[in-house]
Amino acid sequence: MNLQFKEEQKFSFWWLWLILIGMTVFQLWQIFDTMSTNYSINLHRLSQSTLLLPIVISLASLLFFYTLKLKTTINSEGIYVHFFPLVKRHTLWKDIEHLRVIRYGFVGGWGIRLWTKYGTVYNTRGQVGLFITLKSGKKFLIGTQKESELKAYIEKYHKTKISTPLSSSLGPQNPTY
Repeated sequence: MNLQFKEEQKFSFWWLWLILIGMTVFQLWQIFDTMSTNYSINLHRLSQSTLLLPIVISLASLLFFYTLKLKTTINSEGIYVHFFPLVKRHTLWKDIEHLRVIRYGFVGGWGIRLWTKYGTVYNTRGQVGLFITLKSGKKFLIGTQKESELKAYIEKYHKTKISTPLSSSLGPQNPTY
């Protein structure tokens, strides 16, 4: 039986998209306004790169946030985290000392947060995640929007695949936060 947990998350905040699209529309309006009023005077004062750079940056930001996604896969081999297009991380079960689903609160924002008390945090929203401590002492946390599915998977996987030293790290069946 192949047990597997999969989750894909994106930045879906309406206000983020409002800012990014608003910024792009504003830059387009600025270029149009500059080109349409006193075209010959403005063209001599501003180079084409000066006109195009803000719109290129705005469009690149839109494309970056559109493609940014956090993919988590947990299976019999280990835990895979892919924060596309930035980070790809694979951790084998034999390298894990402890893991548990926790409420971690605010860690300074969303995305990839470095040097937190949880080590590196990969998240797109929310305050619940899988906290992992490696045998090397390193820590990291993967945010989740599927708390109950992840807890159920960890409990089920623990019973069938993980060695006994990990049992104490899972804590009580119904942990309080």
